[in-house]
Amino acid sequence: MTITWLQAFLLAFMASMTSVIGALGTTYSWYTLSRPLVASLVVGIIIGDISTSIMVGAAIQVVYIALVTPGGTVAADLRAVSYIGIPLAVAAVRGAGLDPASVQGAGLAVSIGALVGTVGTVMFYSTATMNLIWQQIGWKSIDKLNYKVIYLTNFIFPLVSHFVIAFLPTLFITFYGTDVVANLQDWLPMDGVVMKTMFTLGSMLPAVGIAILLKQVVSKAVDLIVFFFGFTLAAALGINLIGAAFVAGMIAFLNYKIIMSTGTTESVTEEEDL
Repeated sequence: MTITWLQAFLLAFMASMTSVIGALGTTYSWYTLSRPLVASLVVGIIIGDISTSIMVGAAIQVVYIALVTPGGTVAADLRAVSYIGIPLAVAAVRGAGLDPASVQGAGLAVSIGALVGTVGTVMFYSTATMNLIWQQIGWKSIDKLNYKVIYLTNFIFPLVSHFVIAFLPTLFITFYGTDVVANLQDWLPMDGVVMKTMFTLGSMLPAVGIAILLKQVVSKAVDLIVFFFGFTLAAALGINLIGAAFVAGMIAFLNYKIIMSTGTTESVTEEEDL
């Protein structure tokens, strides 16, 4: 698998636009288009392999399903995971001749995504550090009431940071890196220690993502029953998690109607007693 300069340019452009202060805004960029599951569709359209890209993106998304950025602190830069990690993972899976839906394929994809996520963290903080230069210029402009420069420091100069720290690395890594990871099968045998280690670690990382999610949503032990109910449906009835989500939605709706009905009855009873 190879990526053309045009495809690399588009991937780099999306990596720049989906930052915290991207042109599309925090809601639509950082918290939507930078997420692996959403970005996998965009990446698939760009590289011309939507199905493989989405399967790879879904596997990587599980690892970062509970990732948040409180106070600007990030454990991994998802724009790098999405627009560098997914193309490289697709190239690696295809180059190794693996099925992206298999355990080995998902494990390899997740391993590469996690590695790129760490690199992306460096990109994130490097961008923030470079923006400090523009911040100092902005403070001086406020003292001088130079509104034109203030506007530039808020909207134009930070784009330079994203171009240098996000756009250029993504451009070159995706263009040259795909050929490297695509040759994994030639360099590292599938039954070798290195590849088996990557498969094992990649298979364990989704459990970390689920554990972090559980820590956030489970406040008492009984909540685990509700959480694992969907997985039980998927295993026992053979439905996927989307189908389980619709079943859960119906149960939630019925529970809501029961609670509202009970509340209305109690209100009517209280009014009659009065």
